[in-house]
Amino acid sequence: MNRTMTDSGLYRFTILATSDVHGQIVPIDYRTGTHRMASLATLGTMIRKEREAAPELLLIDNGDALQGTPLAHYVSRLSSEAQIHPIVAAMNELQYDAAVLGNHEFNFGRELLDKAIGQSAFPWFSAGIADQTTGEPAFGKPYLIKMLNGGSIKAALLGVTTHYIPNWENPEHISGLVFHDALDSLLSWATRIREEEQPDVIIAAYHGGLERDLASGEPTERLTGENQGYAMCQAAKEAGIDVLITGHQHRLIATEIAGVTVVQPGTGGQALGKVEIVFELEHGKWIVKEKQSELLLPDERTIPDARVMEGMEKAEAGTQIWLDQPLGYVTGDMSVGDPLTCRLADHPFLSFIHRVQLEASGAQLSVAALLSEQPSGFGANVTMREVLANFMFPNTLIVLRLSGRDIRAALERTADYFRLAGDGSPIVNPAYIEPKPQHYNYDMWAGIAYELDIRRPVGERVVKLECGGEPVADEDSFGVVMNNYRASGGGDYEMFQGKPVVKEIMAESAELVADYFRRYGTIAAECDNGWRVIY
Repeated sequence: MNRTMTDSGLYRFTILATSDVHGQIVPIDYRTGTHRMASLATLGTMIRKEREAAPELLLIDNGDALQGTPLAHYVSRLSSEAQIHPIVAAMNELQYDAAVLGNHEFNFGRELLDKAIGQSAFPWFSAGIADQTTGEPAFGKPYLIKMLNGGSIKAALLGVTTHYIPNWENPEHISGLVFHDALDSLLSWATRIREEEQPDVIIAAYHGGLERDLASGEPTERLTGENQGYAMCQAAKEAGIDVLITGHQHRLIATEIAGVTVVQPGTGGQALGKVEIVFELEHGKWIVKEKQSELLLPDERTIPDARVMEGMEKAEAGTQIWLDQPLGYVTGDMSVGDPLTCRLADHPFLSFIHRVQLEASGAQLSVAALLSEQPSGFGANVTMREVLANFMFPNTLIVLRLSGRDIRAALERTADYFRLAGDGSPIVNPAYIEPKPQHYNYDMWAGIAYELDIRRPVGERVVKLECGGEPVADEDSFGVVMNNYRASGGGDYEMFQGKPVVKEIMAESAELVADYFRRYGTIAAECDNGWRVIY
């Protein structure tokens, strides 16, 4: 917030926002150990520069800060060195005013989350997440009031989180919580704030994204309620919302929708969202005269903030040692050169994942996907670094009881991943790339033999489906292991929702893979070529 009054009697107010930092505090690529430009430490230098120009600015994190990098994994699972969570320490150092809870904040359970919140010098909140017993917001008052310009201007910051979390999260991690519709919660609380606090401006920080094309308003995804940012903007006038900070989709957006100024600053410290609001005093009341959003991006000249980097040294050193511990060896080729090729036919890396899942679960069939946007597979010498590069989410495994009909429907959903180029070669359906990459929603199966003919219309592409050499009938029943995200129906796999749970394996996938290497030492790269895509 800029306390400087312009010569024309206007007051200029600055908001800075980060979102989806995902534990990327230091500028390092954990897969390779090399330097990367984006990080919270890099943005920290930019934040301090902005603070010099606007000493009262409002600094917000819009969720998904505590999970995402090996550092975050190490700190949450293994490190006993740090008295304070290093990610929180970095945010404290940069003097955040508030943080909104993201869906990934729950990934490591409530104990770690509550500890991190308790160590924070700023509040965490969300209007739509309620205590099941009291019905009140579970993390305290879901908004913050800031007095500006010597107390003459009142700004309200309201936080809200996508209510789709129960569709993804381990139920134990969200026990006792109720997730109300984010749009309804935002509008209800904004109206209440407007009536009770009478602010001059309302800023909404929503850990969720935009479900429609910004220009045309046409849906860019199936309207499940996971992302409601566009609808929020359309309804904002009635509730008096002036600014909407968004996230979750990892997009770079600075625009205006239906009169609402919108910003979304990417992921991993990719950009700093900035919103400037100009107030003008009219008849004794401050009125929002102008609003504008922009994205501030670091470049190769941006030096990471020294104090943030210094505060991370101990945890970072421990993380690097842990990452380089040897786990086992691979004979043959288990590397992933071209992810598209890996998705066209059975591959040794996916076959290995299935072996781990099937052994851990005792299931008959296995479902898995390439989770990383840049999957590497495994080289000859496997360390925890390679494991976490491929298994960055703290997913657990669930065995569902599925029918042959369910499996066929799931394969048809998977087959929608492909389109054909003009020359007949397979390409990725644009819906899996924009508005955000969703390659992790393409599944590959083990235990069945199948063929997907992508020359055929969507919904009619499964041309072979067998188990043990016999066609799979709709009424056949199977125990199928998959990660908890998919078992909940995540990725629009609605055919899995509500199916009987046979077994739950609560160990994370990364730990299961690491233990598999520790147990067997050397793994042969092999596959049975049980499926293929025809084009």
